[in-house]
Amino acid sequence: MIDPDTRAADWVADGDAEDAEDEEMPLSLRLSIADALTLGNATCGFMAVYFTTTGILIPHLTGSTETGMARNSAATAVILMLAAAIFDLFDGIVARKLRSSPMGAELDNLSDLISFGLAPAYFVLVYGMVTPGAQQKVSAVAAIVVLLAVVLRLARFSCVTMKDGMFQGMPSPFGALTVVSIVLLELPFIPTLLAIIGVAWLMVSRVEYPKPRGILAVAMLSWIVGAMGMLAAWAFDAPGGQLLLQTGCALQVVLGAVIPLFATARRVNTFRDNRRESREARQAEAAQLP
Repeated sequence: MIDPDTRAADWVADGDAEDAEDEEMPLSLRLSIADALTLGNATCGFMAVYFTTTGILIPHLTGSTETGMARNSAATAVILMLAAAIFDLFDGIVARKLRSSPMGAELDNLSDLISFGLAPAYFVLVYGMVTPGAQQKVSAVAAIVVLLAVVLRLARFSCVTMKDGMFQGMPSPFGALTVVSIVLLELPFIPTLLAIIGVAWLMVSRVEYPKPRGILAVAMLSWIVGAMGMLAAWAFDAPGGQLLLQTGCALQVVLGAVIPLFATARRVNTFRDNRRESREARQAEAAQLP
């Protein structure tokens, strides 16, 4: 027979041991709310690859002629990338407002690599396989360029300290959505290829981009939600859905081209202002000399 008092004591001891284990758990193993959002980002990226494979690539390889399924799958894959961008936007906001775990930055980089590196690069690869007139090997090279650009950009982000509120190089979510928009525009193969390589170059360039905070974050969120609506209209073949999609993709590409021009103009103006101030300072010093 087991003494009830002894069993109760054992239960209390076991409970204390579990509490002690929880208290001794390293901080690096405790996920925060921001980390959960980051994992949502990674999940969306993986599911984008899944829908690109099952809804576009496999039907093409098996000779299926259901264009509606391919359209729905393409729209779903891009909507998932947009959802990943929303998770990426909010995990940073939550991390600043609450807290993030010590492994938060690593989780963010790994998730971004899946959602904004692998997923769009795979989308480009599949585009080269299913589009008539496209060259599969060249498309594979373009996909590798996109993937490596995101890898280099994320690695540099971890090593380079930028001034507050700025990114160096096109942010990977913006770059991924621009790449996908170029593909959905269905331009001739060579212009599509050159535009994709141009976006990859912008991601590893030193062009400064503002971080999405405040009004800019609200504008970015509104644009993403609007893009989801355009994709849904196109997927369900709504009246004007094709036009809405083409308009949204064109605006995304225009933004990708215009922002670097504004950033370059601002850097040139800053350089000129600094030169003028230094020249005026030298003239003032010369005037003070006897």
